[in-house]
Amino acid sequence: MKIAIVQDGPIFNNLKETIEKTCDLISMAKDEKADLVVFGECWLSGYPVWLDVCKDANLWDHAPIKEVWASMYQNSVDCRSNDLDLIKKVINDTGVNVVIGANEKQSSGRGNHTIYNSIFTFDTSGELVNCHRKLMPTYTEKLVHGMGDGNGLNAIDTSFGRLGSLICWEHWMPMARQAMHDEAEDLHIALWPFVKDMHHLASRQYAIEGRCHVVSVGQIMELSELPIGLEISDTIQVEDNFLLKGGSAVYGPDGEFILEPVKAKRELILLELDLKSNIKERMNLSVSGHYQRPDIFDYKVNKERKV
Repeated sequence: MKIAIVQDGPIFNNLKETIEKTCDLISMAKDEKADLVVFGECWLSGYPVWLDVCKDANLWDHAPIKEVWASMYQNSVDCRSNDLDLIKKVINDTGVNVVIGANEKQSSGRGNHTIYNSIFTFDTSGELVNCHRKLMPTYTEKLVHGMGDGNGLNAIDTSFGRLGSLICWEHWMPMARQAMHDEAEDLHIALWPFVKDMHHLASRQYAIEGRCHVVSVGQIMELSELPIGLEISDTIQVEDNFLLKGGSAVYGPDGEFILEPVKAKRELILLELDLKSNIKERMNLSVSGHYQRPDIFDYKVNKERKV
């Protein structure tokens, strides 16, 4: 199969323009005969990196931060609305599978006015076949994101194999990893804002543990894209004007790099993958099969959607 990794950035806090850019990139990937297009964490419509790099981000009732959060909420995706209609149409027209990170909201009912850090997985018809909400917002993310649930801990069937995904530090949650390994993934998508060295460590570990191919997706964000009204903290060093430097990479089922990290470059990365090579690696390790001890270890996964 052929994968297209979007190492770029959205139009920050602008859902309309980000969707238009997303559709253009999907069409470009189709022109390159890609079977799957993947976008980074919170692509729709921007990872809140300002939480980690800006002054006074955690101050109570701080007007500039409240304004940015309000803009983030307004430009988050409501799956109950028609927000995704254009993306669904383009996917249906092109016939590719798509994985997109998103800020997801509900604008009515129980759970409204909460933003979730989510992954949307679309099949080739444009149907939203899985929505995974990040189980636990990481550190500063708790200021803007709500806790997810187990409903999206699923892999889906595609023409090239079983496709699954997790978000960022979920790759350090052993039970979340096991839940996805039990889904028998052939290809796992790991969404990150920026794939740093320790993130590669987690992704490579996942590939070895799950005996599957893993794709780490990072994004590009320059200092000029920071929301108006926010200032960089004096303690933050911005290297070469980048707040997020990409770092996208691909690893085989033995944990070795198939694609070394690509940094500081906006690019549609195209790569052919042989997912059948997963099988031979499962001879000596299968954490959901012959290397599992269900007589000793027992657990359950609650896959109910909370709201």
